[in-house]
Amino acid sequence: MYSKCGCVESALSVFESILNKDAGAWNAMISGVAMNGDARKSLELFNQMASTGTQPTDTTFVAVLTACTHAKMVDEGLKLFEQMGTIYRVDPQLEHYACVVDLLARAGMLEEAEKFIEKKMGGFGKGDANVWGALLGACRIYGNIETGNRVWKKLTDMGVADFGTRVLSYNIYKEAGWDMEAKKVRKTISEVGMKKKPGCSVIEVDGKVQEFLAGDLCHPCAQEIYKMLDSFSKIMRLREFF
Repeated sequence: MYSKCGCVESALSVFESILNKDAGAWNAMISGVAMNGDARKSLELFNQMASTGTQPTDTTFVAVLTACTHAKMVDEGLKLFEQMGTIYRVDPQLEHYACVVDLLARAGMLEEAEKFIEKKMGGFGKGDANVWGALLGACRIYGNIETGNRVWKKLTDMGVADFGTRVLSYNIYKEAGWDMEAKKVRKTISEVGMKKKPGCSVIEVDGKVQEFLAGDLCHPCAQEIYKMLDSFSKIMRLREFF
């Protein structure tokens, strides 16, 4: 709870007060510091956990690999992945492979991520569709049209291309100037009748739940809300100018 609220020091205080820490307590703390951006502390806690003789679990490695991903600690993450089976006797599952793909992709190592899926994930049907989708997203960020083109073809061959991956592919082709390919992807979206679900945010104010949908005008305070959003936009543009 403290970690999710951003109160890491309070979380660590409660954690240190536990006399007999089990894997669940270690996992919560490793994940907690990771989600608050302290990858080094997450690795430090992982090493402390191992030194106490507490057996790491599947969840432990998801947490620590995720920490390495967000900090772009590629070498550390790959080392941990290799140690899962050889040292800690934990068989890597789909989510662990996905973490490694995300680790490589976010670091801009797109071809390495692609090769990893092909060579290491054969037991999972050459990778989960979400894994390929994560790589496709990275291809757009880094403008890698060649890898993005291969990933899109793999997704279509597997028959698992959803709305999100189709839009990503369209944007990759469009931004690269591959207008013909972009039109083909756009045509598939129309043919299957896919529609994007509107973004939704939910907050609780004074005991009442308020739901907001992108482009929604049905909220009773819609005019006031959009007026406030417009003022925010103006402030942001002024800050960019100065």
